[in-house]
Amino acid sequence: MGVFVDQLTSARPKIRFGDRAFAGISNTAGVSILALLAAVFIFLLVSSGNVLVASGQDIIKHVGFARGMTFWQFAGITVFGTLLAALIALIIAVPFAVGIALFISHYAPRRLAAAFGYVIDLLAAIPSVVFGLWGMWTLEPLMRPVFTWISGVLMPLFTFISGKPAADAAGGGAWEGGLPGLSWLAQNYQWWPLRADAAAFVPPGRNILMGGLILAIMILPIITSLSREVFNQTPRLQEEASLALGATRWEMIKMVVLPHGRSGVVSASMLGLGRALGETMALLMVLSPGMMVNFKLMSPGQHSTIASQIALRFPEASGLESDFLIALGLILFVITFAVNFIARTIVARYAEFSGANA
Repeated sequence: MGVFVDQLTSARPKIRFGDRAFAGISNTAGVSILALLAAVFIFLLVSSGNVLVASGQDIIKHVGFARGMTFWQFAGITVFGTLLAALIALIIAVPFAVGIALFISHYAPRRLAAAFGYVIDLLAAIPSVVFGLWGMWTLEPLMRPVFTWISGVLMPLFTFISGKPAADAAGGGAWEGGLPGLSWLAQNYQWWPLRADAAAFVPPGRNILMGGLILAIMILPIITSLSREVFNQTPRLQEEASLALGATRWEMIKMVVLPHGRSGVVSASMLGLGRALGETMALLMVLSPGMMVNFKLMSPGQHSTIASQIALRFPEASGLESDFLIALGLILFVITFAVNFIARTIVARYAEFSGANA
């Protein structure tokens, strides 16, 4: 019996020192990420505690740039601007990114696809301040005729839907035109997105739509690169089988490539959204800030974002003002964390029903 135990013991594989060291380093790295995340959250929470428990009167008295608003009113306005700019960027960037990724992976010749891939990767390395300078001095003058055309198309449509102030109202609040119910919303709520003045373009083009366009260009390389890699992972046999059964190239992409890469595209879009939410310098340079909650996308001086407010105010802030800005950073941290959590849930659900796990 003792001989058998000795043989069994000697037959067990010995764990080498290198394996133990690598496992220890990996575990330490994983735990350190969680510890770092917790440390950032604790710092933001502790540093912003004075603001979170302060009364509205204290905020109005000691925070000059709050413009007579409480912390939650100020935070709500900047959260609205942050989400609006990021949403505009996502709406513009995702279709272009998917189209470019499909062109590189399934349409372009190999050499041209490689060149396009290098260009996209290099575009992701351009600093945000360069995008801001380019957008302010080059893109904004080019977009003015486009904004003018969009305004000319949308204003008559929005006027038909929601009406407009009567010409002879002289500030009396009279309203004319519009569809039943929708005209009442436009008359009583400034944030109603279909008001006629929501489509009005007021030069210069330093508005939230320009900011969203700059953000879209900045997140385009991220979404494109990840989508391209996902599309390239589509099983070649499935593509060839669909073509052999008589499908055109577009039908093959629609029935095989896009379902297989859907979860990857969603994941890439959420990563781009995460960068758009936290972008600072480009928006600070392009956007003419304002503290309004409305959908006047082509008018300057209407919206602002959390990151741009922190960058603009923090160098001169002190005391409760610094805590005020740190509290805004805490809200941005929570929003980013929530967006990534929702993204993981969406990706897991799409992967369950797509061809990615076939």
